[in-house]
Amino acid sequence: MRPHGLSLLLLLLLLLSCSAADPREGGQLPRETSSAIVPIASAEPAESASVPTLVPSASASAAAPPSGPQACPTEMVLVDGDHCTDLEVKCLKSSYAKANKKTICAEFVEPSKCTGDKIKKRYCIDKYEFPNKKGENPEVMNDFPHAQKKCAALGKRVCTETEWTMACEGPSYKPYPYGYKRDPKKCNGDRPYKFPSKDADGLLETHSKDKKKAASELARLWDGVPSGSQPECVSDYGVFDMPGNADELAASEGRTKQYSSMKMPDGSSETLRAADKFDNVTTGGPWVEGVRNQCRPKIYTHNEGFSYYYLSFRCCAEPDGAATDPRSPKQIKRGEKWRP
Repeated sequence: MRPHGLSLLLLLLLLLSCSAADPREGGQLPRETSSAIVPIASAEPAESASVPTLVPSASASAAAPPSGPQACPTEMVLVDGDHCTDLEVKCLKSSYAKANKKTICAEFVEPSKCTGDKIKKRYCIDKYEFPNKKGENPEVMNDFPHAQKKCAALGKRVCTETEWTMACEGPSYKPYPYGYKRDPKKCNGDRPYKFPSKDADGLLETHSKDKKKAASELARLWDGVPSGSQPECVSDYGVFDMPGNADELAASEGRTKQYSSMKMPDGSSETLRAADKFDNVTTGGPWVEGVRNQCRPKIYTHNEGFSYYYLSFRCCAEPDGAATDPRSPKQIKRGEKWRP
């Protein structure tokens, strides 16, 4: 019995020594968990700094709030942050475009100053202009109702003006998605304006009957570049080609208050105001010279039937799989029913 008791004692000691093995000294963890070990920083002395910690399990990760790729479809980007209602910017260098009677700022003071309310927004937005495909030209010649129907067919809606602005400015409210100095080479701009041919009356209408002639005229007028071909024309949220290249439609929100103040180099200031007339606005500015190509300014003078050879749009949607109402904010306010 004594040899048997000794054997049990030796076995117990062996098991205890194995369980106390230190990973720092060559102890082996089970194969299926060894790949989940990462080092962590420690305020302890150097000899204890290499103690490992386990990455949270799959079940723990699943309980975390949705991130970008989970919150939006793969072809869209999640924008989650604050929109500033009143933004103050100061221009250092500017020029005047006689054709459009607009002052174009070449360089702003960094950073921009939010002087208004910050409104929380969370939504999905297309990475590129419709049809939202990298390497393809933005689709043009759609008026607002047609843009709405094309977004609705995909379970989306035309982005609102503040959603568009926020996605372009990024969380630090930049005048341009790439920074504070205007650069038409980064976001295709400052190209000579081309007038439609006099004999092309009716060809550029949304429902032109002569498709072949219309396509030929559009090809002659086209000065844009394919979506996603401008690597520096991207906002901090990861949205491409917002100012410059094709101009874009957005849904008006009917804001009549001051929403931006731009101080000029001569000490004067210019205030941008929103109008409450049409359901849509145009934003970003096209590739032609004499336009600002900034994130915040909008054009409020085009009605819902306006379409043009450099005018495109992009779609937005609710995040996290929520249903998206295809109507614009004004249509919802008026209680209009959606008519596909």
